[in-house]
Amino acid sequence: MVLQIIKTLMNSVGIIILIAFLLSRTVLFKNLIVKKRVNLTEKILLSLLFGAFGIIGTYTGFPIRGAIANARAVGAITAGLLGGPFIGMAAGFIAGFHRWVIDIGGFTAVACGLSTFVEGIIGGLFHQKLKKTNNKWKLAFFVGVISELTQMVIILIIAKPFLEALDLVKIIWFPMTFANSFGVAIFMVIIEGIYLEWERAGAAQAQLALKIANKTLPYLRKGFNEFSAYKTGKIIFDSTDVDGVAITDRDTILTHIGIGQDHHKPGFKVQTEITKRVLETGEYQIALKKEDIECSYSDCPIKSAVIVPLRENNKVIGTLKLYKSKENGISNIDVQLALGLAQLFSTQLELGKMEYQASMLAKAELKALQAQINPHFLFNAINTIVSVVRTKPALARDLLIHLGEYFRKNLQANKDMVEFEKELEHVKSYMAIEKARFEDRLNIEYRIEENLNLKVPPLILQPIVENAVKHGILPKKGGGKIIIEAKKTGEKVCIRVIDDGVGIENERINEFLENRFRADHVGLCNVNARLRSMYGEENGLKIFSVPGEGTRVTITIPYNLPDERGDELANTGIIG
Repeated sequence: MVLQIIKTLMNSVGIIILIAFLLSRTVLFKNLIVKKRVNLTEKILLSLLFGAFGIIGTYTGFPIRGAIANARAVGAITAGLLGGPFIGMAAGFIAGFHRWVIDIGGFTAVACGLSTFVEGIIGGLFHQKLKKTNNKWKLAFFVGVISELTQMVIILIIAKPFLEALDLVKIIWFPMTFANSFGVAIFMVIIEGIYLEWERAGAAQAQLALKIANKTLPYLRKGFNEFSAYKTGKIIFDSTDVDGVAITDRDTILTHIGIGQDHHKPGFKVQTEITKRVLETGEYQIALKKEDIECSYSDCPIKSAVIVPLRENNKVIGTLKLYKSKENGISNIDVQLALGLAQLFSTQLELGKMEYQASMLAKAELKALQAQINPHFLFNAINTIVSVVRTKPALARDLLIHLGEYFRKNLQANKDMVEFEKELEHVKSYMAIEKARFEDRLNIEYRIEENLNLKVPPLILQPIVENAVKHGILPKKGGGKIIIEAKKTGEKVCIRVIDDGVGIENERINEFLENRFRADHVGLCNVNARLRSMYGEENGLKIFSVPGEGTRVTITIPYNLPDERGDELANTGIIG
């Protein structure tokens, strides 16, 4: 008898599990299951769905001793485990109320109806524990056992006459407890499969988002405009299975690729109400049908969409929109992809702005360096020329030429990069004037490899040479010598300024390399900061000094490094 009941109940459970499996293949069911936050409408929908499983369990049961052996509890318990007390209670009420009002099952109708409601609550009480455990199917089986035993107690308390209820419970308690607990456990395995599939897809989408972000970085770092938006949108469209991609700023469409591009055109004002809501609220929106998008164009092929905000410094500056041509086509994976991309893009835009500001700061510091050099050097140069104009007119003429050449080169220092030969000529003009000023106390030697074909940041060498003259050679009794070297070593060019002056203590070297003496050493600090900014932290100035013996300052620059920013902008047509 018991085996026959178990066999029949397993058939009933099998029907519920089959339906659950088929539903688990649908996008709507998957989306409902994996959502972390479920709104009231979705809670009601889940309650109806699992309540329907309970009703199916009732109809697939079979009569025994004036009652029904059935799998109704599977839906209610599973609803509670997955959705919490509210959904479990609602699903249990639906299935239990149905059991009570239909004219089947005789004397246990009230008891079975009430017990189904209670089983949904019991499942809900274990909802949080289920989320934390790894062995979800084992916990589900355990909760099923507790719930079914509770049902047997309720039948004994409520169903009358008691002796008939007792005879019934003796027959059905084990078959129903085992079969329904097994059904809940299998149901949980199916749900767990949905979660695992979602996690794998999420991991794949995360990898895809990073791949897309890597491709878009060169464009978004230059700013948020029609060109960078078009390149970004094209990369997303080519890399994903979405049917359309759009990017807007706060007022206009920057780019639209794919379906709807015939009437959603760049330069047009933002058209859809759902996009306007995202811009106003800063919260992402999902449209699962055409009417949700509220496009004014009646034949718009966009049927579903996810719209996420793009931010810069926590301010909404635009939106990213992914479109599908089918209703309910936006899955949770699409939503996570859009949110991930928006976060990465927002970070890229902020980094690009920081990079631009750092560039402007470096240029401002360079201008400050020029302003410091010009008056100071001009005053000394004029005094030197005045002192020799009568006694050595030819020398005075040469010095005036050098002075003019020096300032002409200094005015050209607004460029991002200059040829090393030009920078070296600048230094030679400076040293020619200083040599005339200090005569035999200052000597200079150039050891420059031929055909270096190197570009360097402007005013990168002269401040170092000036520092060697002022703080190395001149304080030394009898003066000294400065050697300027430049030679290629592998893929880099090594430039050195060596003097045999008084030297510098290591503590002071560390201080001004860390920008703690900007007022006294603005030249060296500026050079070091610009080198590290352009070529990386490891390519700042390297200074070695022995007090009383001299100092060696080394600059290492990658050979023939292209000006990537200028080249890329030129290629885009933004600059000529």
